[in-house]
Amino acid sequence: QVQLVESGGGLVQPGGSLRLSCAASGSISSIAAMGWYRQAPGQQRELVASITRGSTNYKDSVKGRFTISRDNAKKTLYLQMNSLKPEDTAVYYCNYRSPLSANIYWGQGTQVTVSS
Repeated sequence: QVQLVESGGGLVQPGGSLRLSCAASGSISSIAAMGWYRQAPGQQRELVASITRGSTNYKDSVKGRFTISRDNAKKTLYLQMNSLKPEDTAVYYCNYRSPLSANIYWGQGTQVTVSS
């Protein structure tokens, strides 16, 4: 019903920037909660940023550096990441929560590596 495809990851030096995109398809609601999660090897997946129609929320360690946004017309979610640090290295996943069925959907992930 809902498919998510992330893109924009890659290798960047500390202090650099990346912009992640999540292209959604299927029955997408403009009021649905969406977010970006990340998972490093041997660690659990953690919430990085989320967005609803009315607000955004960020993990403390990325506040002031990352910005989440969405383009409802294009059904695309974005994560602008600035001042990247080595500890930001992880696979980043797009998440969608259906406001009607409560189903949760995930993308396949995109690798972000911050290293000099």
